[in-house]
Amino acid sequence: MAVSYKILSQKDLDEIATEKKTFARDVLIGLSELRKHLPTKYHYDDEGSRLFQKIMTLPEYYPTNCEFKILKTQRKEIARLMENHSFNLVELGAGDGIKTSILLQEFQEQKFEFQYVPIDISEGAMQGLIDSIQRKFPGIKTNGIVAEYFDGVKWLSRIGHQKNLVLFLGSNLGNFSATQSKIFLRTLWDTLDNNDFVLIGFDLKKDIDKMLYAYNDSQGVTAEFNLNMLRRINNELGGNFDLSKFRHYATYDVFSGAIESYLVSLEAQTVFIEELSETFDFKPWEPIHTEYSYKYLVSDVEKLARDTGYTIEKHLFDSKKYFMDSIWRVQKTESI
Repeated sequence: MAVSYKILSQKDLDEIATEKKTFARDVLIGLSELRKHLPTKYHYDDEGSRLFQKIMTLPEYYPTNCEFKILKTQRKEIARLMENHSFNLVELGAGDGIKTSILLQEFQEQKFEFQYVPIDISEGAMQGLIDSIQRKFPGIKTNGIVAEYFDGVKWLSRIGHQKNLVLFLGSNLGNFSATQSKIFLRTLWDTLDNNDFVLIGFDLKKDIDKMLYAYNDSQGVTAEFNLNMLRRINNELGGNFDLSKFRHYATYDVFSGAIESYLVSLEAQTVFIEELSETFDFKPWEPIHTEYSYKYLVSDVEKLARDTGYTIEKHLFDSKKYFMDSIWRVQKTESI
């Protein structure tokens, strides 16, 4: 059995700055702005990844169940794309791999020749995934990468030129702005070969209350997930945030089409971060922006594919059309 995972070294990533220095720099920049913000990626330390896995089991968080049903009912349609090919099944932001297991089982039953290449920023999440895959699918070759999406995608070009099916499940792309989405998808396009496939999850626009409930759950798990970013600053950078003096707040911007998440200061306070040797003042009710989660129309998705060099192979929907997995083919035979 070939099951492993790789933590990309600084040489692999071709970076000089350490992860801690990069984190500190981003926190300094974000908290120094007039409108304070922190990058969404810093939600996902091991504890943040654990909390997000819990979020995906909540009754209010509909995307997980919708996408699970899409993959369950249309797994054979996806499998047809990879018939008669040796390929890499690459997953960006793999998490616990529960949804992906549907495809792994289908591909194994059809005796496809492939390797599974999960990419996740959390080493703890990756180790948990590897252990799970080892138990469920001992015959599947798995080579995991612990890295950010962009770094993992760039590393893909080093593992050969087999056909690729890249999974970007959930509503992960929705965390990127329109510009960031285009950069990410074009970077992925540059890395992949002509006629490779990507399967991307899109949370579709729907009843506003339905969307808001998904980010303001009754158990407070999403709030804990959001507050964990401050806990991470305390633990890794020597911050002295008092988490009880901040609250999670999520709202929907009808113009941008995004759920926006914030951490709101409940009083005037000053926070010191040892790694930065800096203090940051907060006014009462001053927010820190922590996440966008963009929602889409089908027409938005189709334009995004065209703008970044892909052709639409097929749209897959759940029965209520709350969510869509869209399969794109890399198109490199014509200029865009």
